[in-house]
Amino acid sequence: MTTTLPTRSSGGTDVRDTWTALAAAPGAVADAEQLLAALPEPAARTPGQRAAATAAKDAARALRARFLDTRADAVYDRLTAGRSVALRIDELVEAAATAFPGLVPDAARIAAEQEHVQADKEGHEIDQGLFLRAVLRSPAAGPHLLDAMLRPTPRALALLPDFRRTGVLETESVRLERRDDGVARLTLCRDDCLNAEDVRQVDDMETAVDLALLDPAVRVGLLRGGEMSHPRYRGRRVFSAGINLKSLGAGGIPLVGFLLRRELGYLHKLLRGVLADHPGQWHTPRIEKPWVAAVDGFAIGGGTQLLLVLDHVLAASDAYLSLPAAKEGIIPGVANLRLGRYTGPRLSRQIVLGDRRIRASEPAARLLVDEVVEPEEMDAAVERGLARLDGAAVLANRRMLNLAEEPPDAFRLYLAEFALQQALRLYSDDVIDKAGRFGAPGGSELPGG
Repeated sequence: MTTTLPTRSSGGTDVRDTWTALAAAPGAVADAEQLLAALPEPAARTPGQRAAATAAKDAARALRARFLDTRADAVYDRLTAGRSVALRIDELVEAAATAFPGLVPDAARIAAEQEHVQADKEGHEIDQGLFLRAVLRSPAAGPHLLDAMLRPTPRALALLPDFRRTGVLETESVRLERRDDGVARLTLCRDDCLNAEDVRQVDDMETAVDLALLDPAVRVGLLRGGEMSHPRYRGRRVFSAGINLKSLGAGGIPLVGFLLRRELGYLHKLLRGVLADHPGQWHTPRIEKPWVAAVDGFAIGGGTQLLLVLDHVLAASDAYLSLPAAKEGIIPGVANLRLGRYTGPRLSRQIVLGDRRIRASEPAARLLVDEVVEPEEMDAAVERGLARLDGAAVLANRRMLNLAEEPPDAFRLYLAEFALQQALRLYSDDVIDKAGRFGAPGGSELPGG
């Protein structure tokens, strides 16, 4: 059954009333809620029950999509008081769930889902992806949301005075140290899991990036992996194993709190800077810094994604890079937008679609890294790279290069589609099957996506 939407309404109250009537009408949202409540848990359903649940959810999502196609700006303006309030994506979806019941799942429903392994979830995050796609598509609401995500986090602002005084931040997964040379050295230190990234590390990374950008004593940043305690790499530095596949299998990799926050939060801040009050705000709204990366061991999945937003990348001659997300069934963040401009379209398809591993010692690696050095020479090469970026004109030229290479609207529109497509991938049959193996006892963190 197809529900016809009434003509477009003009005010926030009207748009909420319109949605309330649509959600309660028979044939879509209300029927889907009733059906799902009456069925067993997803993993216990018969094939017929699974087909019925899928059909009901598809009908409800089609209605949500049609509603948001014409009313996303009105919804967003109501949630943000006419774009006068900056809400991060987690705050935005919670506000939408309260103001427009049934449009997106509420916090309690998402929290309940997080208690289950991936195979036992209903897939309510797909509705979050559908909503955020509509917001990010909008040329009015989308840029406002991107700016909200570029603001420093409350955690970073609370820690900033102490960091400016001591120059040190120690968290569970990263260490940040600012020395007298003006360098903020950000070390990934999840030594037990090869720096495989989970929700904790995303939060710690955004906090550290905010502090490095906000501290006026910092002129340039360095990202490097620390020494590992993992049996296979004990005592050796490792850059990143990408997404923590055990967390994915256990249902601990959320769409909003990890996959979207990572892209719109610290990765975007590394590229564009942090949006905060500062003396030069009239001519440069964001506080930016150049960044160097040093790759020891490997940069798998999210580790390679990280390199694509940095300014100077060094790699040890025995290191390698890869993006195995397609093999795992998911999308490698914004790498599909960025990789081709480094490697060209053919090699980017080999890496993303064909799981081609790029070793630092092969010629193709020079498309992705600036310098390849012997492991014992990495420390000296890092210092040379940092000095090279500590120049008066670096920031202005960096800003113009980033604007030319990745216009903000291109990033926004890519993220809009990514929000929904990644959500759909998380709940696809092949990913559910693979995630179950990742989360099983003895499952490996490698390779990460």
